[in-house]
Amino acid sequence: MSDFETVPAAQVPQEAAVLDVREAYEFEVGHAPGAVHIPVDEVPTRFDAELDPDEDYYVICRTGGRSAQIAGWLTAQGYSVLLVGGGYDAWISAEKPLRSITGEDPRVL
Repeated sequence: MSDFETVPAAQVPQEAAVLDVREAYEFEVGHAPGAVHIPVDEVPTRFDAELDPDEDYYVICRTGGRSAQIAGWLTAQGYSVLLVGGGYDAWISAEKPLRSITGEDPRVL
């Protein structure tokens, strides 16, 4: 079920369409700038309305487990996805930017 490519966080382009599949409380405190947020359990009911089937999505979560699950599922639905290897842990190690909507410094839970 892994018909998708895994890309190191450091190689995710700045303008990439990032799909964050973590829970709302995780997303609120820190996420990739411009990321689309759909929690893993909501992807099956929201993807059609919120994702562009012509876009390449870089799917991310904290360490890669949830995002790998969703990357496989979206691939089976005909979407083009790339898994961000290592998730947000690797994102931080690659010194990629984070945003927060809490007003506090961004961080990853």
